[in-house]
Amino acid sequence: MEPVDRHQHEADARDRDLVEQLKTATAELARLALSADPVHADQRRTAIKALEIRKEEFESELSERSAEFRAQSRPVTLDAVQAAIPEDAALLEFAVFRPFDPRIDRNAEAYGPPHYAAYVLRRNAAPRGVDLGPANVIDAAVGGLREALRDPRRADVKDRARVVDTLVMRPLRPSFGELSRLIVSPDGELNLVPFEALVDERGRYLIERHAVSYVTSGRDLLRMQVQRASRSAAAIFADPIFGEPARLNAARPLAAPLPARIARRSITTGPKLSSVYFAPLAATAAEARAIKSLFPEATLFTGASAKKAALQQVEAPRMLHIASHGFFLQDASAGIENPLLRSGLALAGANLTQEFLGDGILTALEASALDLWGTKLVTLSACDTGVGEVRNGEGVYGLRRAFILAGTETLVMSLWPVSDAIAREGMVAYYTGLRAGLGRGDALRQSKLAMLKRPSRQHPFYWASFIQSGEWTPLENEILRSN
Repeated sequence: MEPVDRHQHEADARDRDLVEQLKTATAELARLALSADPVHADQRRTAIKALEIRKEEFESELSERSAEFRAQSRPVTLDAVQAAIPEDAALLEFAVFRPFDPRIDRNAEAYGPPHYAAYVLRRNAAPRGVDLGPANVIDAAVGGLREALRDPRRADVKDRARVVDTLVMRPLRPSFGELSRLIVSPDGELNLVPFEALVDERGRYLIERHAVSYVTSGRDLLRMQVQRASRSAAAIFADPIFGEPARLNAARPLAAPLPARIARRSITTGPKLSSVYFAPLAATAAEARAIKSLFPEATLFTGASAKKAALQQVEAPRMLHIASHGFFLQDASAGIENPLLRSGLALAGANLTQEFLGDGILTALEASALDLWGTKLVTLSACDTGVGEVRNGEGVYGLRRAFILAGTETLVMSLWPVSDAIAREGMVAYYTGLRAGLGRGDALRQSKLAMLKRPSRQHPFYWASFIQSGEWTPLENEILRSN
C-alpha cells in the first residue's frame, strides 16, 4: 500500500502546485490588465498574451488530470436533459446560426445572414424547433427595448417589449402555453434582455404569467442535479471604503452621464480603469445589515474589511452577497482582448493610487478562480453585473460567466444601473422571501411583482434589472434554520 499512497500523495501535491501556479498567473494577468502605463503599452500587451498562454497550459494539464472525473460524469443527451425538466416547465433554448443553401456550389456563398433559432423542450413532449428570422431584425428590436428599459422616463417601453415578444416569444407560445415556469437559455443579444419584461398579446408582462429562470445551456439542468456541500457560513461584502486618490480632480466621476439619483453604477466606457473614481455606497451598509438580521450566521465584511483579499479567501460559503460598483470596459477603450480582464467589481481601496489599484479591483478572471463549489447563491448587488461581451453560442463573457465558472449554483445579477434605494428595497424583499422558504427564483419574482403593483414602480426599470440564473429551488434547510 505504501507505494500507492506515496503516488497519490505526489499526484495531490502536483495538483495543488498547478492550482497555485494558475492562481499566480491569474493574479499577474489582472495586475497587468489594470496597469495604465501608456509608454510601455506594447510590452504590456505582449506580457498579457504570454501569461494567457501559460494560464491555458496550467488549465489544460489540470483538465487532463481530471479525466477520470470527467469519465464518471453523466453524459449530456437529449433524453437526460428532458428528464431534468420539471413537469410544469419548458426549456427555451435560443441559438444564432447562418442558414445554409446546399444548392450553391461555393461554401462561402452558401451561408446566408445570421438568424435566430429556438427550441422548446418539455419533459414528455417532442422537441420543437423554430426559425425566428433574421438576427439583425431581432437585435435591433432588442437594442431599442434595452434603451427604453434603462430610462424610467420612457413611455414606449411596453410597445418595444411587445415588439420583441412578437418576434421571439409568440412563435413559441403554442409549445409552452400556460406552463408556470420558463427556463431560458439565450444566445446573442438576447443574453441582455430580461424576458420577464416582455409583453404578451394580452398586454401583460411575462412575469405576471410565468416564473423565469436562466441557464447557460440545457446541460446546466444536469449540473444542478449534482449535490455539493457548502463549507462555510454566508458572507456579505458591502459599503467598501474605496479610498481617495492622491489627485481626486484628475479622476473621472463614475458613470457621470447617469441621473444624479443613480448611485450604484457601472463603467461601460473609458480609456482606463485607473482614471475612474468610485463614489461611496453608504446605503449598501443598511442593505447588508438587513440581510444579516435575516441570516444571523452570515459573516459581514464592510468598510476596510470589504477587500479583495478577504473575498479571495472565502471557502464555498453557503451564500455570497456583494453590494458594490461593477464595471465592464469596452474592448476599444480598454485595449485588452480578454473580456474577463475588462470586467469586475470594486472593493476596498479601489480608488487608491495606481501602485495599489490591483488590491481593490477584482476582475472577472480572478472571480472565476474563487472557491464557490458548494455555494448555493451569489448575489451581485451592483449595476450591469450581467453585462459583458456577448459571444454567439458561448454566452456573456464577464462577471456572469466568471461566477458560474467559480461554481455557484445560483447567480443573481443586474442588466442596468438602478438607484441605491431601489436596489436595497429589492434585495431586502428577496432575502426576506428566501428566509420564508421561497425558491431562489420565486423569491426574486415575488419581490418584483410586489414592486410592479406600486403605481410609481410599474416601469420595468425599477423591477426588471435583476435576473436569476441557475438553480431556482429553495435554499437548503440548514441555511434557513435559525441559530
